[in-house]
Amino acid sequence: MGKKRCVACGALFQARPQVPNQSYCSASTCQRERKREWQRRKLHTDPDHRENKARAQQAWRERNPDYWQEYRDSHPDYTARNRTMQHARNAVSKSRMIAKMNVSTLKNPLQSGLYQMKLLQPGAIVKKDVWTVEITEHVCSDNVNPQNCKDRT
Repeated sequence: MGKKRCVACGALFQARPQVPNQSYCSASTCQRERKREWQRRKLHTDPDHRENKARAQQAWRERNPDYWQEYRDSHPDYTARNRTMQHARNAVSKSRMIAKMNVSTLKNPLQSGLYQMKLLQPGAIVKKDVWTVEITEHVCSDNVNPQNCKDRT
């Protein structure tokens, strides 16, 4: 079996005959990269793996409820640096919204009716799976009953 080029570091290596599709060399940094890539792919493609990982993380958080507070208390330099960087990120994105899950600040709630919703360009600082959308009233181009109006785009 000939030499192959490692996808992580680019070095040539002798592939093991037992692993015909080997694409990473045996260097520890390349093996960590291989594992990281496997984990990333597994999280995106395997719902059971994703659920098991989420359950394990939740269990860890329940066993260690004060971890982050204690970490911040024992690492003041980290805390100060993080606070400074967050202020800088907020200053850059001052014109963008900072969204939280399940938060609605509408002063005048939307009335019943027909609306069009479209996804805006990403850019807002958001938590979890939040979409930034623009909702505008949908106006029919024909003079018909709005209940019968369909999007013609």
